[in-house]
Amino acid sequence: MPEPDGAPRRRDERSRVQGASMRDSSGRDGPVFGALDLGTNNCRLLIARPARAGFRVVDSFSRIVRLGEGLSRTGRLDEAAMDRAYDALALCAERVVRRGVDSARLNAVATQACRQAENGQEFIDRVRRGTGLKLRIIDPVEEARLSVEGCINLFDPKAEAVLVIDVGGGSTELSWLRKSGAEMKTVAWMSAPLGVVTLAERHPEPAGSGEAWYEAMVGDMSAALSAGSFDDDEFRRLFATGQGHLVGTSGAITSLAGVHLNLRRYQRDRVDGLWMTRAECDAAAGKLKALGPKGRAAEACIGPDRADLVLAGAAILDAVQRAWPSERVRVADRGLREGMLLQQMREARKPQRRRRGRGRGGQTAGAAAPET
Repeated sequence: MPEPDGAPRRRDERSRVQGASMRDSSGRDGPVFGALDLGTNNCRLLIARPARAGFRVVDSFSRIVRLGEGLSRTGRLDEAAMDRAYDALALCAERVVRRGVDSARLNAVATQACRQAENGQEFIDRVRRGTGLKLRIIDPVEEARLSVEGCINLFDPKAEAVLVIDVGGGSTELSWLRKSGAEMKTVAWMSAPLGVVTLAERHPEPAGSGEAWYEAMVGDMSAALSAGSFDDDEFRRLFATGQGHLVGTSGAITSLAGVHLNLRRYQRDRVDGLWMTRAECDAAAGKLKALGPKGRAAEACIGPDRADLVLAGAAILDAVQRAWPSERVRVADRGLREGMLLQQMREARKPQRRRRGRGRGGQTAGAAAPET
């Protein structure tokens, strides 16, 4: 029996989901696309159909799995962490089957934890054998590019420069963009080897934690930025004169926004696209520090799974804001998965290329398939 080719095989036609769907110009149901992101902390799936303004979400899934737990200490993925991630991926595979996502339209990637771990590829192979999901380990360059693409429609059209910060569990990707004509072009990027999980593990919260503990995390991230950060006088001038702004994408930053808004439950429509000032970011971080571990766990926009990570995320954002002062940061509840979907849909819209060959009429039609 052949090995699965990137998506679970449909067991029977009853696996197809029936119901209302987007239709293309010919009146037929539009295809569904899937984007799966296995990170150091989260496992997230997004299934969507193309729409005029991007895409319409059909299904989504998110679970905190902490795949990178202990990785910075051992260099390997922990057995219990792999089991948690595998169980979440198995649920993703079931959703892919139910929603009828073809393997050619599923882009499944793994990021920092699997990049860094000695046994990362072994885990990827186990997932493929057991679930049929073909995960691809992507490098930081591709991760940063896709995150930018997922956030691009949140850029202020009047801005001349933008810095996108994608805070992950095991690393933080930064992309500097500058306006060139009518478009924003990436001029530099870096991947700092610190994310919310790795930073929190390096700085366990002490009892009665104070400002010194938080500042130690900010200092650690600041040192990582200094080691490889982009430095450009013109870019700094644009930020200093209010012509540039930050875009922050991560669960930690969206949680910070939820705390700022005093939400009783997380509301994506209020968080995604929210503008926060530097003072508002500092005030939200101050509130989180004052709450303590139990208070943070009780916050509706944080919960016990993120209680020990959210301040590490705030410290990472704080370090970036100190290095690149900007009065405004736009919060993005979007990023890598959305970038993958937009890329796939764009590739699918490219006209087919005809080539000579044997067959009916002496020609066969072919098209570049979406990256999987």
